[in-house]
Amino acid sequence: MLTERQLGIVLAVVYEYIKSGEPAGSRTITKKYIKGLSPATIRNEMSDLEDMDFFYQTHTSSGRLPTAKAYRVYVDSIMQRSRTPFMEASMLEKEFYQPSGSRSTGGIEEVMERVTNMIVRLTNCVGIAAVPALGDIEIQRIDFVHMGGSSVLLIVVLKGGLVYHNHFTLPYRMSPNLLEELARRINTIASGRNWNDVRQVLYSYALTGLEEMEGICETAMKEMENLLILKNYRFFSSGAQQILKLPDFQEIGKIQAILSLLEEEKYLADMVEQCRVDNSLKVSIGNENYSEQIKDNSIIFLPAKACGQQAVIGIIGPLRMDYERSISILEGIVAAMEERENEKTT
Repeated sequence: MLTERQLGIVLAVVYEYIKSGEPAGSRTITKKYIKGLSPATIRNEMSDLEDMDFFYQTHTSSGRLPTAKAYRVYVDSIMQRSRTPFMEASMLEKEFYQPSGSRSTGGIEEVMERVTNMIVRLTNCVGIAAVPALGDIEIQRIDFVHMGGSSVLLIVVLKGGLVYHNHFTLPYRMSPNLLEELARRINTIASGRNWNDVRQVLYSYALTGLEEMEGICETAMKEMENLLILKNYRFFSSGAQQILKLPDFQEIGKIQAILSLLEEEKYLADMVEQCRVDNSLKVSIGNENYSEQIKDNSIIFLPAKACGQQAVIGIIGPLRMDYERSISILEGIVAAMEERENEKTT
C-alpha cells in the first residue's frame, strides 16, 4: 500500500518521463512537482519504490524510470478523475464529413477507416477499430454432433457456406436425441436470420420444455456465441508505419511484435469482446499483455457505436504513451460518433 507521499512521487516520475522521455531524478521531482521536501527525502523514497518494483535504473547514478506497475498506478488515477476533452465533439464530428463538406453516406467500413486514420493523426500511434460481424451474418444451420460421453462438436454454417466448428464439453452427458432436439429448436429461430436479431429470444425458446437441461442449454449457447464472436470481428487498423517515427520503436523486434499482433487478431478479439461486453474503457499495460513480445506496448480500447452497430475503437502504442491525452482523444472521438449517430436518427 503506497503512502500519499509515495503515490505523489510515482505519479510525478511517470508524468515526467511521459513528457520528457528522460529518467527523473530527485532534484527534478522537488523542483517541478513536490517542492515541500528535500531531494534527499525524495531520493530515499524513490529507493524504496524501486525495491517495490515501481521504478528501475539503467545505471546506479541515473534517475528513475517507471515500470509497468507504476504506469498502472498512473492510469488508475486518470480513470478516477474527470478529464478535459481533447477536443469538442462537434469539432471532431467534422472529421466525418467528406472533403467537400457534404456528409459521408458510406457504411461501417468507411466510418471505421476514418476513425482509425483520425486516431493515427492525433496520437502518432496505431489506430484500431473493430465491429462484430454478427449483425451482418445470416445463420443457415447449427448442429451439435455427439462425440461420446459429454464431448460435443459444434458446427455453425453461415450464409455463403462459411463453416465454423469447435469442440466443447457439456456439464454432464446428454443423449444424441436431446442434442438433435436442441439443434432443431435453435435452427427454428436462427436459420435464415441475423444473430443480433435472435440472440435475445433464442435461449428462452430453446429451453422451453427442456428446463431440466438448463445447464446444457446454457453451455451450448455460450459456446455458440463465443465461436461466432471470436471468428467474426472485423478489424480496421492504421498507422503501423507511423510508429517508426517514435523513439520507442527503433528496434525492429518491437515493430515486428506490433505487426504480429495485428495479424493474429485472436488476442485483440478477446480484448475487444471484453470491452464490448463490459461497456467500459480497457487499458492493458506492458506485462499485463498476454505475450512477452508486446510487454513494451500498451493497448487502450473504448466501446463506441457506428452505423447502428456496437463497435470498439482503440490505440496500440508504446509503454511510454501519453495515457491521459490518448484516453481523452478516444473519448472525444466516441462522443463525435454518438453525435453523428443521433443526427442520423433525427
